[in-house]
Amino acid sequence: MREALQQLIRRTSEFKLLGAFPDSMAAEAQVKKLQPDVILMDIDMPGISGIQAVQTIRHFDIDVQILMLTVFDTSEKIFDALCAGASGYLLKKTPPSKIVEAIHDVSAGGSPMTPEIAKKVLSHFSKQPLKTEGYYNLTKREKDILSCLTQGYSYKMIATQLEISIDTVRFYIKQIYLKLQVNSAPEAIAKALREHII
Repeated sequence: MREALQQLIRRTSEFKLLGAFPDSMAAEAQVKKLQPDVILMDIDMPGISGIQAVQTIRHFDIDVQILMLTVFDTSEKIFDALCAGASGYLLKKTPPSKIVEAIHDVSAGGSPMTPEIAKKVLSHFSKQPLKTEGYYNLTKREKDILSCLTQGYSYKMIATQLEISIDTVRFYIKQIYLKLQVNSAPEAIAKALREHII
């Protein structure tokens, strides 16, 4: 799988492969040395798990985008990874073209998830107790975009769905982050569902 991903990234002209490793034992040193924009991280690896590695990385780097790519689709693994600071969550059965799209999406600040993962996230938060909705003054368009995010849509999919440009999607998402006082798509999704904003 790792070798296939290496080939996929090397064949994608706008990407540059900085490194590929069989485990995350030296994740801190590797990330500090290579300074990647995006990390593809598995969960089940020798030594320490990918989730533990995400937590380690987040202690010294809050900007790098970490995309989980794993076989695990249990709610526990999904939420442990997202709470640790993962930026997105894909299953290994995701087609190569969708992995490339997800890397683009996460590097632009998105939070890509395969549809079944997005459903589990939605289901989890819909069961949470209702909290009083804060007054965030979101416009209808911002709520539409936030709704798309909670369904696991990429920026490209949101742009197509709402018939707007990807740059416009990025603009609205920045406004949403400011109004909700969050710094990432997973935080925005969690807040939107927890407080029934949409």
